[in-house]
Amino acid sequence: MKGMPEERTVLAAEYIIENKATVRAAAKKFGVSKSTVHKDVTERLLKINPALYEEARAVLLENKRERHIRGGEATREKYARLR
Repeated sequence: MKGMPEERTVLAAEYIIENKATVRAAAKKFGVSKSTVHKDVTERLLKINPALYEEARAVLLENKRERHIRGGEATREKYARLR
């Protein structure tokens, strides 16, 4: 996927929308860095497919609003495992 930025961009955006996935999850799925996925979805996608960009942007904004909750849950699980 690394050599085809336009195709990767659209696939990553569709994955994020369909799965309500985070940038980190999409990066892991496609074997690229979080920075690459973020750049693809926030910059390249706008030029390639503005409608898809708006949908992906909505999911990313929702993830951003919820990130403090996911972080708290991860910390709680970490310390539960240590006990």
